[in-house]
Amino acid sequence: MLKKRYLLTPGPTPVPPESLLAMAKPMIHHRTKQFRAYIADATKGLQKVFQTENPVITLASSGTGAMESAVCNLLSKGDKVLTVSGGKFGERWTEICKAYGVNAKVIDVEWGKAVEPDVIKSELEADPDIKAVFTTLCETSTGVRTDIKAIAELTKNHQAILVTDAISALGAEEIKMDDWNIDVVVTGSQKGLMMPPGLAFIALNDKAWKLAETSDLPKYYFNLTKANKSLTNSDTPWTPAVNLVIGLVEALNIINSEGIDNVIKRHELLAQATREAVKALGLGLLAPENPSCVVTAVKLPESIDGVELVKKLRDKYDVWVAGGQAQLKGRIIRIAHLGYMNKFDIIVGISALEMALKELGFEFELGVGVKKAEEILAG
Repeated sequence: MLKKRYLLTPGPTPVPPESLLAMAKPMIHHRTKQFRAYIADATKGLQKVFQTENPVITLASSGTGAMESAVCNLLSKGDKVLTVSGGKFGERWTEICKAYGVNAKVIDVEWGKAVEPDVIKSELEADPDIKAVFTTLCETSTGVRTDIKAIAELTKNHQAILVTDAISALGAEEIKMDDWNIDVVVTGSQKGLMMPPGLAFIALNDKAWKLAETSDLPKYYFNLTKANKSLTNSDTPWTPAVNLVIGLVEALNIINSEGIDNVIKRHELLAQATREAVKALGLGLLAPENPSCVVTAVKLPESIDGVELVKKLRDKYDVWVAGGQAQLKGRIIRIAHLGYMNKFDIIVGISALEMALKELGFEFELGVGVKKAEEILAG
């Protein structure tokens, strides 16, 4: 049977044909005015999505490279920081800090829950020496959204900077770097920015750059001072991912033509349809209180093996979703509604989920999830 792939994973996500075609252009040399024009266009487009006047630095790495660059450029050995750990990607902040000898106090949050801003407030009040608070806007492993705006209200009058991992959330969740006083935002290319993996992005405000002046941690490839100096000339200190940047310009044009506010509304609608559809099937949500518009984490009954369900969706129906990580492996699936997606991607995804569940012996009325999704998406 002819198959057509539907990629509903929370990264990598589908790539628009305009970007694919742009990346297929013949290679050009990067130390030229032609490529510097692409860097300039990409930077302007990124600033609109970040909603910032700060320079947005492009790195040739995955999003984790931007996370690491935030740690090694802003801190010194022995500095005190807070990290919020409510999933695999919150844990990553702690792991990077420890790798560089930074003293991380971990705020452990139950997986499926969001950190309460008052907890962070208490920690900041108790220790004025804290230099940074590391947060995750969307914890992709659990589908939880964090109230970054409220946390930014706490850090704006404290010496600590607020560093936010928006790797999966930028372009799907509301985030206003300048208006909310977020000091550092990092993201990656393969999520809401609708590109293949390989690019990471980081923006710092003046408060963060001032802290960077005193950092003594080792850095070379991820030296943001060098990168920012090159960016003033629309250039990069090291060899960039040339064709990825060219494709990025097209992806950003699509996003900014739709308008970032409309992009966010589209993600909200797709997320609502997905959540209500799986509930109509009799399934639960891992994060019912603070669900993200990036990905829906679906709790499965004990009779359904999540690993087998993911495999069946992928291999038989060519609908690719993600499974659970760590202790959630086999217990949840994660359905993304992220990036280059519209309402019909969700309809197809829910339909395939119904057929796979029916095949695995789960009892429900066939079509009830699709019906609920259609009611929401047609409204």
